[in-house]
Amino acid sequence: MTKTDDSTKLSAQEKAALRERTRELKAAKKGQEAEQAVLDAIAALSDAERPMAERVHALIKEAAPGLAARTWYGMPAYANAEGKVICFFKAASKFDVRYAELGFNEPANLDDGNMWPTAFALTKLTTAEEKRITALVKQAAS
Repeated sequence: MTKTDDSTKLSAQEKAALRERTRELKAAKKGQEAEQAVLDAIAALSDAERPMAERVHALIKEAAPGLAARTWYGMPAYANAEGKVICFFKAASKFDVRYAELGFNEPANLDDGNMWPTAFALTKLTTAEEKRITALVKQAAS
């Protein structure tokens, strides 16, 4: 059979994320400021998404000051001392989906039995969500 399997093709958004990751790696080699790259990525978001991303950034920085802010596939991300991304913020517009996400990667210390969430949908931040984010980030970074 000579047909191409469309399920293995990357979407336009995925291709763009890979291009961004390549730029990030090149910038890191040149020693460019990672924190500023995060602030620039947040500033580039729409007026609707920017306030949430700014607040999530502030909450993460307060909850786990030892995590280093950097971009990861063009998204604000926060890495441990070994450079492994612990958590990240994915804007809804990044992949044209209906909600933003706060995601956690394998190095995050969130293990709880045989099953636990690794991403949380965000549509609005209230005091309750802010407390939950703070607690999750503290645990993840511990």
